[in-house]
Amino acid sequence: MSYFRYFLSILFVMMLSNVLAQRHFDKGKSMKAGTVSQFLLSVKDGKHEAGLPVKVIKGINEGPVFTIVAGIHGYEYPPIIAMQKLMNEIKPEQLSGTVVIVPVANVAGFYGRSVFYNPEDGKNLNRVFPGREDGSISERLADLITREIITGSDVFLDIHAGDGNEDLADFICYYDHKETPVQTALARKLSDESGFKLKVRYPFNLKADQPSEYAFKQATRQGVAALSIEAGKLGNVQPEAVDMIRNSVMNMLASMHMYKPEKQLKPEKSNWLTGQTYIKSIVKGIFYSDLKSGALVAEGQSLGYITDLFGNKLTEVTAPVAGLILYKIGTPPVLEEETLFCIGYENR
Repeated sequence: MSYFRYFLSILFVMMLSNVLAQRHFDKGKSMKAGTVSQFLLSVKDGKHEAGLPVKVIKGINEGPVFTIVAGIHGYEYPPIIAMQKLMNEIKPEQLSGTVVIVPVANVAGFYGRSVFYNPEDGKNLNRVFPGREDGSISERLADLITREIITGSDVFLDIHAGDGNEDLADFICYYDHKETPVQTALARKLSDESGFKLKVRYPFNLKADQPSEYAFKQATRQGVAALSIEAGKLGNVQPEAVDMIRNSVMNMLASMHMYKPEKQLKPEKSNWLTGQTYIKSIVKGIFYSDLKSGALVAEGQSLGYITDLFGNKLTEVTAPVAGLILYKIGTPPVLEEETLFCIGYENR
């Protein structure tokens, strides 16, 4: 055999091994205790190829698998920056169990500075779960995350922030899935001990034939203790949001006896919001509002108004319920049927 043919055969074996490793990602089970591994899982749709960066930190002692995904929306920067810190901060020799981190799930959206969407197929990655193995690049990424990242996790944490046009209050949330009471109770416990003052519980009412759409809703459906964090806003990096995310993860790892950080964020007194009302625009136009996320509003209160391009007022926006503004659109342009506000309240 010539040297060239020998080289090609070795290269083929290496490529095949890499493909097989991607298909059989085992959450660090085959790794030596107390070690760290980082690699790319990849998918192709015929036109595009997407790499999913994964870092696995395997502790010196046995324990749960705690999985964290950031950057499903590539323009939501505080979670991505927080993961850059955490990946280098968590020491395997002080860890029990395994921490799996996907620091940027939507790499094309991140480098393309794209609000919500993957510029390669125009789809919102957080609206296509559980994905499709034979779909577009975003659908294939969702399928990869569903099969390889969510599956086998004991806890799944999906971290978001306010995208380029979103003014969000910082909060942690989970789905109240009655069919998995143990996992739901764990999600509630981790929420309580996360350090977030504001906590949201969503009802879980998916029908069997209904897609999950969201990553952590898909994880909930799969019987994993799943949570989501929203921290940061308007497509910027707020240092306090980065710190809040980092401290919250450390609190949750400590709560599960996986890691003991040098400093823990003291859990705030619970402020649970269990009901949500969404206010959608009835017209296309320019939106005006002096209110900010986190503000308390009364039923019937004026929240803002919308004009046409000539400044003529088209409609007033009022609050149908009393509560706290979890989300408001933070930029002037609005489309018909676009969400202007989400108001959270205690559902008695």
